[in-house]
Formats: sequence, structure tokens, C-alpha cells
Amino acid sequence: MAGRLDDGDDLSENHEINVTPFIDVMLVLLIIFMVAAPLSTVDVPVDLPVASAKPQPRPNKPLYLTVKADLSLALGNDAIPGGRLASTLDSATSADRTQRIFLRADKSVPYGELMRVMNLLRAAGYLKVALVGLEDAPAPPPPAKGPAP
Repeated sequence: MAGRLDDGDDLSENHEINVTPFIDVMLVLLIIFMVAAPLSTVDVPVDLPVASAKPQPRPNKPLYLTVKADLSLALGNDAIPGGRLASTLDSATSADRTQRIFLRADKSVPYGELMRVMNLLRAAGYLKVALVGLEDAPAPPPPAKGPAP
């Protein structure tokens, strides 16, 4: 509560809000947001590294869908005829579309082809797709550089 001195004798209550601390806080928040906003957007091209995540446990009977280097598909070890992905998956899973499909691809397969196969899976109703990759061993430390001869 603030007081006002008019005559020096009476102290009356002042019902005005002191906005100076409010303005100070708002200016500090403005500066924080001005600094943080550019950091939250990333438009940098990235070359993604190989994942070294801890491998997840395998299910009892995993169902592997493979995209080969020649862009043909195989379910397990059996080749899938063109355009028969949905029916082949339905017969392999007994039409259980909640079963996880493990998708693996040769590293020479273009990204667009991998996305096409994932779209085919989605269109067939199989939404649980796991991408399979090789585990990457930690790289040895680089050799120490000595003085140039």
C-alpha cells in the first residue's frame, strides 16, 4: 500500500498501481525471448551420423520387410511380387495390423524409395514400423599428431 503526502498532516491511501516493477519484468522477459527465439529454429543442413543407441529386445518372431539394392521387396526370405505387399503382409500376420513390421533396406536404396515403401505399409494399414540398422562400434580415437618432420 502506498501513501501520498499532500499537506504533510494527513496520510491518505493511494489506490494507483505502481507499474514500474511490472515494466522492468516485462522488459527482461522481452530480452530473454528475443535471445531465445532465433535459437529455437534450425535451418542447418545436417549429415546424420550412424546411431549408436542401445539395441531393443527382439520379439519372438520378428517380421522383416527388406528393400533390396535392386529395389525389390522381400518378406523374411521370400520375394514379394510387384503390387502384392498388402496381401502378402495380411497372410503373414493373419491380418493383424497391430503387429510391428521391421523395415530394413540396403544402404544404396534412395531415401525416396524407402519412404514409398513406408507409404505402402501405411496404405495397407500397418502403422507400427521399426527401422532396422547395424550397430556401430565406437570409433577408435584419432592418432596423436606429432611434430611435423
